[in-house]
Amino acid sequence: MGTNPRKSALPTTVGQALHYCSEALDQSDAFYGHGTDNPWDEAVQLVLAVAGLSPHEDDSVLSYPLDERARDRLQQLLQQRIEQHIPIAYLIGRAWFAGLEFRCDRRAIIPRSPIAELILDGFQPWYCGPPPERILDLCCGGGCIGLAAAHYHPQARVDLVDIDADALSLARENVAELGLGSRVEVICSDLFSALSGRRYDLILANPPYVDADDLASMPAEYHHEPALALGSGDDGLELTRRILAAARDHLQDTGLLVVEVGNSWPALEKAYPRVPFTWLEFEQGGHGVFALTAVELQSYSASLR
Repeated sequence: MGTNPRKSALPTTVGQALHYCSEALDQSDAFYGHGTDNPWDEAVQLVLAVAGLSPHEDDSVLSYPLDERARDRLQQLLQQRIEQHIPIAYLIGRAWFAGLEFRCDRRAIIPRSPIAELILDGFQPWYCGPPPERILDLCCGGGCIGLAAAHYHPQARVDLVDIDADALSLARENVAELGLGSRVEVICSDLFSALSGRRYDLILANPPYVDADDLASMPAEYHHEPALALGSGDDGLELTRRILAAARDHLQDTGLLVVEVGNSWPALEKAYPRVPFTWLEFEQGGHGVFALTAVELQSYSASLR
């Protein structure tokens, strides 16, 4: 199917549109790596958004009619997805993380961290302290990790921290949309620089971690995301090194540091051969996330600084 079919060939119902978009995506060279891994799931997100329907609808909406305006909009977005390789989340302005819906645009990377599963599992069995009262989302982007933690841990206060003013403006919008402003503070900071004296039960970090080689060879979809949120030096560990060096000073004695480094995990183990990183496993997929307790950070502080 071409990218510019005749208007008469466009689908007229949600069910037809799902098959139409799924087939078009399947025949394209689109890359799936921003919350979906197949053309059908992307088609579902796109069609339901254009139709103004909830992402949780059942099969009863398959016969829902699409008017001419919706069909034209669907075709426009589908062309942008296929021809310009713009990720679905940016096209529809929404993304889902840990069961919650977030605003999503090019001010921040699209939420897709496996840390979502850890949040839903209550950070068990890795966190052994009391119910967390203070949580830090470091390099927060649009705020999805910290806001999900705040949502599922209503006793906790959460700080969202990033150096990127654009990302923080999106995070503030998500704070307001989720109604969490009474417990969530948004802070502009170069990692811990503006957090003097603050200590946390949990520090959750998804910093830029893409190494130079991976950054150069990434699929086109990733180049629509802010470069500041992806690359981190030749080995992908520029920011992670700084986090490891300073995290202990901002953790309670029973605290836990969780950091995502993705494909840079071999470089991390090579850089710190004496540090016993605990690599987390996820039932829903994902890799390259480690945990270190405050005690471990203290014990290996000489190797981390």
